[in-house]
Amino acid sequence: MTNWLPDLTSGSGPLYQRLADSIETDIDRGVIDAGAKLPPQRDLAYDIGTTVGTVGRAYQLLRERGLVSGEVGRGTYVLGRHDTKTDPLAPDPHVEGTRYIDAPRGKLRFDSTAAPDIGQGDIVADVLSRTAQDHPYEISSYTRDFPDRWFEAGCSWLSRNSFRPSPDGIVPTLGTHAAVMAAIAALTTPGDYIVFEHLTYSQISRSAGLIGRRTALVTSDEEGLDPEDFERVCAQKHPKMLFLMPTAKNPTLVTLSATRREAIARVAREYNVVLIEDDLYGDLTDDPTPLLAEYAPERTIVAGGLSKSVAAGVRGGWLACPPAYRHRIRVAHKMLTGGLPFLLAEVCSRLVLSGQASEMRKRSIVEINARIAIVRETLAGFDFKAVDNVPFVWLTLPDPWLSGTFKNACLEHGVLIDDEDEFKAGRSEQVFHGVRFGVSQPSRREDIAGGVGAIRRLLDEGRAGYDSFS
Repeated sequence: MTNWLPDLTSGSGPLYQRLADSIETDIDRGVIDAGAKLPPQRDLAYDIGTTVGTVGRAYQLLRERGLVSGEVGRGTYVLGRHDTKTDPLAPDPHVEGTRYIDAPRGKLRFDSTAAPDIGQGDIVADVLSRTAQDHPYEISSYTRDFPDRWFEAGCSWLSRNSFRPSPDGIVPTLGTHAAVMAAIAALTTPGDYIVFEHLTYSQISRSAGLIGRRTALVTSDEEGLDPEDFERVCAQKHPKMLFLMPTAKNPTLVTLSATRREAIARVAREYNVVLIEDDLYGDLTDDPTPLLAEYAPERTIVAGGLSKSVAAGVRGGWLACPPAYRHRIRVAHKMLTGGLPFLLAEVCSRLVLSGQASEMRKRSIVEINARIAIVRETLAGFDFKAVDNVPFVWLTLPDPWLSGTFKNACLEHGVLIDDEDEFKAGRSEQVFHGVRFGVSQPSRREDIAGGVGAIRRLLDEGRAGYDSFS
């Protein structure tokens, strides 16, 4: 495009944000047409008198808004707007809720794995009402004392197979993420190394980096974390902690064998490494393998919650740890989160102790499996991994698809998925050529069929069928 310059005289905020807002306004007004190529970053930076980095941040913000796509060497192109009246993949505008918040308009959210909507609202509303009636004083004040039932609920929810935590090792938390971060903050210090697999729930490594912890990467194979490489990392970097998801790991769905769990426990004991076992997805499975905590109970912290199986919005979570760690972790959790709200903690404990949470988990699993069945039928013949009860799929892309390019292609076809970079705990040279997509967030099974159908069409057409400025 020629003879176009953004208007930066209005708006507020940093320059990159005003630049992105100005471009979005011109796209909406039709000044910049769909398919138009935006100026190269260096040229635009020169024209408006700023740095290439500022323009780059603005273009990245536009990509996050779903307005442009770009590839190295080709440039940045304006995407066409989706018409929600005609686009079969667009969300129903009459459906209320915040399911699509912070997502590009008119896209199906296959980038989330929160529990599916199976009617939790009515149940939670009833529990909320009764909690407010029973505890008006506690709701109006800060939470000073934790009642025993909150610890009992944690014991009940985290118990799986033969693992039965003790109430004196339970810490109620604002979700599983907060539980893990509280343990990291309490038991490590800035500069300490924490071990992560190359592909994992990377939000933990990013959050740990924000509070000064360093990441050490350990290799994995088709059977999961490699104990020999873990030992090598321990010998070289002397980490204080290992974070892993032994059962139905996010995003690859690998479950560690008992043999590997035992080997990991042995290495951790030898090098005095604390183990954090995220069992958030394991809680959904029927896998009988003993938890890692059973092999090294003196140094393993188990974290879990309600987000994937009951309701993410109630922020229910607990961790089970050796009793000696409990006080430090509880204090760290308060410092990091501001404290546990009585209302949420009480609602979550009532859901668990009444059996309602277990019933909702069963219903969620039924719905998840119905959606996974759609995936298995639609993607038959392609290389993907799906596990019963677990709400996401790991798709290995056929040549010549690249993970990021496929994600962009799906975005242009109305479906938000996650490429492999979303799950890299650090700067990794390993390439997996995979993407992860969830099946629990769209409100209807018809949406799942439509979204997975779009993914299938892209796979069938191959890379040659995708043009980022069509």
